[in-house]
Amino acid sequence: MKKTFLTFAAATFLVAGLPAAVSAQNSAVTNAILNQRSGLLDKARAEIDKAIVNEKTSGKAKTWYTRGEIYQGMMESPIYGKQLQAGEGLQKAYESYNKTIELDTKTGEFGKQAVVKVESLYGQAFNDAVSSYNAKEYDKAIASYKMASQIKPQDTTAVLYSAYASEAKQDYVGARASYNQLLAMNYKSVNMYSRLLQMAKEEKDNAAAAKVLQQALAAYPTNKSFMLEDLNVSLASGKGEDALGKINKSIAADPSNSNLYAVRGSLYDQQKKTELAVVDYRKAIELDANNFDAQFNLGVYNYNRAADAYTKASKMDLKTYQVSGKKYETEGKKFFEASVPYFEKALQLQPDDRNTMTSLQKVYFRLGRNSDSDRLNAKLKAGK
Repeated sequence: MKKTFLTFAAATFLVAGLPAAVSAQNSAVTNAILNQRSGLLDKARAEIDKAIVNEKTSGKAKTWYTRGEIYQGMMESPIYGKQLQAGEGLQKAYESYNKTIELDTKTGEFGKQAVVKVESLYGQAFNDAVSSYNAKEYDKAIASYKMASQIKPQDTTAVLYSAYASEAKQDYVGARASYNQLLAMNYKSVNMYSRLLQMAKEEKDNAAAAKVLQQALAAYPTNKSFMLEDLNVSLASGKGEDALGKINKSIAADPSNSNLYAVRGSLYDQQKKTELAVVDYRKAIELDANNFDAQFNLGVYNYNRAADAYTKASKMDLKTYQVSGKKYETEGKKFFEASVPYFEKALQLQPDDRNTMTSLQKVYFRLGRNSDSDRLNAKLKAGK
């Protein structure tokens, strides 16, 4: 009987001790919640940090959800926020809510609430980033934008603003990485391609610039800026026919652009298609009378016609000259006179352009306008 009693007493002790052990394991979570509700977030943090490393409570959604709320509360508190490292509250709240969803799914008691909390964290991260950017604390801004992007990976806004922040601190490697991330997300914008192109040009990376330009044209085939940039590449590389095809497309996209006609006129000049060049120079001036290149080139056209006429007359023998010479000289004078208003307008637009002054001075001399010729000649000598 005595032996039976002792066995029974031991069993009673073990059963009685079991609830006490379970209670001890859950006490950290309970204490954390109680401290949180009392506003003692530092103590709540200490308790919940114990709970997440305890094997009995670390696998429970409630533990992680409580941790998320505590760190989010600290982050939003002007008092307790000072006890956290930069970005610590946001990071730990985010990982806590994510763990909650992992353990409880999005439809569980705590998982469902955690989904809503994660959404609020995105806004918090984005607003923190904007505040840091406005304060010119670009590193903090970038970190917060990256956190916002981590919270909502499909969102392009935070990635784009991260690129802007990197550019603001002249971190072009970081900016390019963010822009490339946007490209991988199938994001497109004229500004993004323009910035990538500008950075490549500033770094004199022609291969990168060419690649970006082709991507930009694929996305925006009728964009005027990209078409002109592509045209300039062809012009710089001496690909005249290629450039002509591109400028025709540019004119089709922007038919009121005076510069495009002036450039095409120059291309026609290079190809000895003078009459086509003249048509384009006149169109350029029709669209913009202040187009220097078109004004100067029409002056040159008439000057060359005059020079050709006088050259023909000068090469004639006496007999031929007596028959036809005066006709060519009259024609030459007519073209010299026709060149004057174009050269004068060009000089008005660019008063220090020596090519224009030299050409106009010669025309004045040939027309017998000696005082005008002497005035320009003196200006040319003074500018040496």
